[in-house]
Amino acid sequence: MNEKLNHAIKLREYGQLEKSNSVLIELVQSFPTDAYINYQCAWSFDVMGEESKAVPYYEKAIELGLSGKDLEGAIVGLGSTYRTLGQYEKSYNIFIKGMELYPDNKAIKVFFSMTLYNLQKHSSAMEILLNSLVETSADQDIHKYKKAITFYADKLDETWE
Repeated sequence: MNEKLNHAIKLREYGQLEKSNSVLIELVQSFPTDAYINYQCAWSFDVMGEESKAVPYYEKAIELGLSGKDLEGAIVGLGSTYRTLGQYEKSYNIFIKGMELYPDNKAIKVFFSMTLYNLQKHSSAMEILLNSLVETSADQDIHKYKKAITFYADKLDETWE
């Protein structure tokens, strides 16, 4: 199994997406309760642009107890996929779970801000993005204005006279 799985991952890395996906589908059929194989299969559908086919594999991987960095990746993948399919509430809920489990993961927060945007929660989306920007940017100009950006992040609708 491990050799076949590694082969499928290498195929994906080399851009042979359909071949990789075929191998992963075979592996899921042989090992349906393996969380990691379900995760890899979801990922393979995602990179091929077949998001709706990825969803059940992401969901199953999480349900089966995927953990650690793989769970982090599955949360980003599933939440983003829900968002691209217009399932904003599901996206919102999976990202909330992700931020509870992985509060330092900036990617989850950025993808969550996109979902907030789709839910018409523009102020919250911008606040998360601006705070993520100042926390992660190495740009000297951003650092120069870090205090001001952070101050205004939750005050975008306010004006001063």
